[in-house]
Amino acid sequence: MLINDHLAQSGATLFRWRSFVLGGFLPLVAYATWRGEMIEVNLGEFLGGAYEAFSLALIIGGLLIRAYTVGHVPAGTSGRNTRGQVASSLNTTGLYSVVRNPLYLGNAITYVGVALFPQTVELGVAMALVLVIYFERIIATEERFLVSAFGQNYTDWAANTPAFFPRLKNWQRPALPFKWRTVVRREHPTWLGAITLLYLLELGSEYVDGEPLIEAYGWHAIFAFAIIAQISIVWLKKNTRFFAVEGR
Repeated sequence: MLINDHLAQSGATLFRWRSFVLGGFLPLVAYATWRGEMIEVNLGEFLGGAYEAFSLALIIGGLLIRAYTVGHVPAGTSGRNTRGQVASSLNTTGLYSVVRNPLYLGNAITYVGVALFPQTVELGVAMALVLVIYFERIIATEERFLVSAFGQNYTDWAANTPAFFPRLKNWQRPALPFKWRTVVRREHPTWLGAITLLYLLELGSEYVDGEPLIEAYGWHAIFAFAIIAQISIVWLKKNTRFFAVEGR
């Protein structure tokens, strides 16, 4: 089997389970949390806080990249499909004008931020290296489909647009206006997942440090708000057209 065929074949399997890449790292993240906040212990509270803020900035930054991308795309593209490839049109403006895979870029930044959050740099580096291999194969599968679907239009765009590292000079304004309702409708599971994981990691860190878990008031409030928001969004999606946007 040719190497490109092998990459595409393995990528098809990984594509189906792409939303669960972080699952394999959860035991390592839990172990890193159990070890305690090593940056703070070895370098002091200020640097420990700065490191944690940097990790949170990566997580939020990745989620914002996803949100901005999804807010501008038409229906039938950039979806959460897992059974197979779906693309009713080719996105080439907005973030797609500077990078071919902005959603995967956002995911990668968020995943690395989560891996770094327990204050273990090695885990963040390991996550980044795994993601290179992981997304390379998924992208190979998607590109085979997109070439067959859009032909020369895709190859011409791909020739000038990097697969993963943005080329900012290529920027073109999005063809469609930003729709926050589309973002909420499509991205709320991702937000809840990120908040839940951070909440559990923070409680784990508090437990390891011997701090009373009940006193993590800020995190309790954030998590409670996220659950209430999730329930409200799901109810609105099932019972109303509040989040419906024509063509999205």
